[in-house]
Amino acid sequence: MTLEVALFHRFGGFTLEAGFEAPAGVTALFGRSGSGKSTVINAVAGLLRPERGRIAVEGQVVLDSAAGRMVPAHLRRMGYVFQDGRLFPHLTVRQNLLYGRWFAPKGPGVPFERIVDLLGIGALLGRRPGGLSGGEKQRVAIGRAILSNPRLLLMDEPLAALDEARKAEILPYLERLRDELSLPILYVSHSVAEVARLATTVVLLDSGRVVAAGPVGEVLADPGVAPAMGLREAGAVITARMAAQEADGLSRLDHAGGAIYLPRVAAPVGAALRLRILARDVMLAVERPTGLSALNILAGVVEEVRAGEGPGALVRVRVGEEALLARITQRSARALELAPGRAVFAVLKAVSVAQADVGGPSAGAVRDFPASDGIV
Repeated sequence: MTLEVALFHRFGGFTLEAGFEAPAGVTALFGRSGSGKSTVINAVAGLLRPERGRIAVEGQVVLDSAAGRMVPAHLRRMGYVFQDGRLFPHLTVRQNLLYGRWFAPKGPGVPFERIVDLLGIGALLGRRPGGLSGGEKQRVAIGRAILSNPRLLLMDEPLAALDEARKAEILPYLERLRDELSLPILYVSHSVAEVARLATTVVLLDSGRVVAAGPVGEVLADPGVAPAMGLREAGAVITARMAAQEADGLSRLDHAGGAIYLPRVAAPVGAALRLRILARDVMLAVERPTGLSALNILAGVVEEVRAGEGPGALVRVRVGEEALLARITQRSARALELAPGRAVFAVLKAVSVAQADVGGPSAGAVRDFPASDGIV
């Protein structure tokens, strides 16, 4: 599935001029509040008519202002999940779900029972929305949208109204939908953590313009886009495979750069995992360090050094087929003589990776890693 978007729209003092292509998987529209994310997704849904634009889904044009074509929202076959569940309060969960089926076109769709299982809402079917938590309501809203058998699922900051506990509850279900259903998703968020956990492709918006687009691992590890994403949240996404559960409560993961130790991760041996590594948690050395409390030392090669406006610098390090980002001082970069091609070691404390930043990989993101010998 390919979504093609080219839009121009003005309102107030804001101008949106954005274009991108989204492949299959989860495409995250990321940006600060007011960057134009909701305008884009509403135009794709047919809820907003832009001044100029063209939108095509799987080659079918749903908007072409030059040709005077504007397919109504209800004919676009798109499911929409809003920030709040917008469930019918007088209907049970089962009835809310089946409401989506009424709008499904004829033909095969995802079975009702499978959606109930994927979202873990079997025990909720007889209840009404008033008796559900925020996370439960959102899971039901997602199920209702999928049961309408859309060709594209639109999600406009679906976790924004939830507290951290409810977000942690619902994220694994979103990962299951991503990995087990061949349903493309356009996902709006201003949370780097959500994007790192869920997205396969990222489109970064800033002041109505697309400033970066591509695979999540490459975009997040690009020093050039870090200011737009927020320096404190700057980091990278890598994949690793569970190798062993150690007796001291640590989990050992295999990665191309070396073994990675984390506080125990509830995953079976052999499972592939996606890790978000914050740039501020990565130290660099030009020789393999010894006598450290940090357990994780990954061998890599410098790809880019970008100085900031202040004393800091961002260093992109290629580790196997993936990239890490390190935030250090310019003084340190000069002292280590860091430059593209320089071999380095990235050092990461085991406890610096939060449990919320460990998730399942997207389909196709799993790599074969050499088994580590446990020596760091």
